[in-house]
Amino acid sequence: MKKLMTTLMAILLGTSISFANNGEPTKKSIDITQSSINWKAYKVGGSHEGTINLSEGELMMNEGNLTGGSFTIDMTSIACTDLEGEYAGKLVGHLASDDFFGVANYPKATLEITKVISRGVPGDYKVIANLSIKDKTNPIKFNVSTAEDGTMNADIVVDRSEFDVRYGSGSFIDNLGDNTIYDEFEISVSLRTAE
Repeated sequence: MKKLMTTLMAILLGTSISFANNGEPTKKSIDITQSSINWKAYKVGGSHEGTINLSEGELMMNEGNLTGGSFTIDMTSIACTDLEGEYAGKLVGHLASDDFFGVANYPKATLEITKVISRGVPGDYKVIANLSIKDKTNPIKFNVSTAEDGTMNADIVVDRSEFDVRYGSGSFIDNLGDNTIYDEFEISVSLRTAE
């Protein structure tokens, strides 16, 4: 009888440990070489676009579902893809300057997921996160969809005026006319985790 009780206790203990472990999220590193961020900003009569690199990041997964995560953006890597040569260099230099992102003083931006809500379709989520640019942190919301290969994609609209990026903004400067640069810019994020 004692042997039977010992066996039953071992089975029950093993089962409870198994259930406890099933509920724990798994941390997966983002493969920065297979991930990307593209940006697009608008002004009166036109737009510019380019890329910027991730420096590190991780996603929290539970049984294949996104539950959290964070990543860091290397602001010094900003590049323009719709212009070439001197014009691209001037634009990137201006974006890196204190007029915009001040990358000498603020070389990194971060996004930290605070809440993930299922949108009712496997792999599709509504995400609430804290975005930090120039040491200013604001909450943002966006949708994430998961491709068949496991890549997670999101299109995020950012209001630069909330991060003290004021150059050419009609929110801070009057009578800009055709020189107005819109406050909202877009970033398209594509993330893959390391195997």
